[in-house]
Amino acid sequence: MKCPRGAVLVGGMLALAGCRAEVAPMQAKEIDYEPFETSFVEPDCPVEPCAVVEVSALHFPGSPVLSDHLRTRLLLMGQGITDGETEWSSDSWEAFADAFFAQAREARQYATHSASRVGLEAQALARHDELLIIELDGYVYHAGQAHGMPLTEFMVIDERLGQVVSLDDMLLDGQAPAFQQTLVRAHERWLREQELDDEFAAGWPLYPSRNVAPLESAWVVRYNVYEIAPYALGQPELSIPFVELEGIAKPRYLGRE
Repeated sequence: MKCPRGAVLVGGMLALAGCRAEVAPMQAKEIDYEPFETSFVEPDCPVEPCAVVEVSALHFPGSPVLSDHLRTRLLLMGQGITDGETEWSSDSWEAFADAFFAQAREARQYATHSASRVGLEAQALARHDELLIIELDGYVYHAGQAHGMPLTEFMVIDERLGQVVSLDDMLLDGQAPAFQQTLVRAHERWLREQELDDEFAAGWPLYPSRNVAPLESAWVVRYNVYEIAPYALGQPELSIPFVELEGIAKPRYLGRE
């Protein structure tokens, strides 16, 4: 509601206070986070190098829910592609390391010249408009493979709500198809920038992604290796400027509120 210039003093200061309350934005408290590091080395490995799990993550001292959410997502990334036979745990770093080392011992039977390794990392990518965007990175290598698998996911925390929000939370109702069209245009721009032709696009088609980071002037969508491009091209990043998201994304996530 817009406050009239010459507000009639009926209700006195209560009426004016009501006007000010609508104009003043709600102040959110910044969510504190701390670095957290740990590592595990395969126990009793017969030959070096031994398998390792290295973690450089974040901990939210005032929010166990956010800490658990971050840990669970990192540990799920650390599983990579599993055979379904090894029992993995996302409840603790230690339990995950035990499951990974069990798989590493099996891999060593066929590859003795290298060691399995998992690297898990979380870092603050951006903070603006009471949004905290965390980048989650994983690297999984099993002995004998030609190369490891890098993975990236974004964790978006709305500090006004004190919780993680998803792509659906950031879009206006019914605008998911329109968002995908903006993604198609961003992909076309990326193809031109990389000087890739129609034959490449046909062999590596675009598909919908929910891995979105709302940055200060654009939304960024990150794909992992082999998703829309070969390993040599790394993790493609598509950028969607705010102007293309008007009427599609909630103003809150375009820095408008």
